Amino acid sequence: MERILWVVGCIAIWAFAVFLMYRGWKARARRQAETIGELPKVPADLGRQLIAPSTGLYVGSTIAPSWQDRIAVGDIGHRATGEISRWTGGILLERDGASAIWIPEGSIRAIRTESGLAGKVMTKDGVLVIRWELPTGTEIDTGFRGDDKTVYPEWVRKTDSDDTANAAGSGEVEQNGEDA
Repeated sequence: MERILWVVGCIAIWAFAVFLMYRGWKARARRQAETIGELPKVPADLGRQLIAPSTGLYVGSTIAPSWQDRIAVGDIGHRATGEISRWTGGILLERDGASAIWIPEGSIRAIRTESGLAGKVMTKDGVLVIRWELPTGTEIDTGFRGDDKTVYPEWVRKTDSDDTANAAGSGEVEQNGEDA
C-alpha cells in the first residue's frame, strides 16, 4: 500500500509541474502579444525564387538579441519540420502542421549562422538565424536547422550582396547579440 501511495504522489507532483509549465507558457504569450502583434501574411506573388527550398527543422523564434527568449505567441513558438526558401519578395518558411512564416525582404536585418537558438544548441554554425523586424517594430531572430548545412553559405552570401544587407557587411553580424 505504501508503494502505491508513493507512485500516486510522484504522478501528482509530475502532473502539477506540467500544469505549472503550461501556465507559464500561456502567461508568456499574454505578455508578448502586444510586442509581437500580427505576423506578415504570405503574399500571393512571392516573386522570383533566389534560393531553392531546403528541408530541416524550424527551431523557433526569439526576441532579439536574446537567443533564449522564445516567442510563445500563436504557433510561432512551436518547433516543426519544414522547408525554407528565398524569393525576391522575402523568405518563406513552410512548416509541417503549423502556419507558414513569411519574412518580407524589407524587414530582413541579417542572416547568420549560430550554434544555438531558442533552447536548441548545436555544433558551431549549426543553425541558420534570420534577424528581422516585425510590423510592430520588434526585432526577432528566427532559427532553422537545415538537413543540408552546405546551403548556409549561400544564404549568408546572398544577404551580403543585397542592398538591405546586415550592418556589418559580413555573414558574421552578431553572435547572441554581440558583434562577432
